[in-house]
Amino acid sequence: MEKLSKLEEKIKYDFKNKELLKNALTHKTYAFEAKTPIEYNERLEYLGDSILGFLVAEQLYKTNKYFSEGELTRRRSQLVNNNFLAEKAKDLSLGDYIFLGKGETLQNGFKNPTNLANAMEALIGAVYLDSDLNRVRKFILETIFEGDFQF
Repeated sequence: MEKLSKLEEKIKYDFKNKELLKNALTHKTYAFEAKTPIEYNERLEYLGDSILGFLVAEQLYKTNKYFSEGELTRRRSQLVNNNFLAEKAKDLSLGDYIFLGKGETLQNGFKNPTNLANAMEALIGAVYLDSDLNRVRKFILETIFEGDFQF
């Protein structure tokens, strides 16, 4: 868990429930190889994807008064997609913290853009469950958009 405390320092968020953080970074291949059942990140990924989409849509709506629905949707899709999230995950070296199964590790799964994007979304879901909407908004602003939430 010392490894995860380094990630907490990087993301400037200290989890109250450390299991949420571990679950967010646990790939299903790791969970399937475990001797006892453990949770993995797909459910948190689902939640994080929805939260990110909502908060980006909210910010776009508030800051782009004259954009049509189509333009708002196009802008949101540019900001909430796997390529963008994978790049942000690389910036955090998130792949260094993902728990992968043996096969996924051998295939360099820690560099796989899908694994990185999924872990980022799961991390968003975990921060939300560990705190609240205002705190996850701050996390997204600082960690993903690096303080620049002007779209």
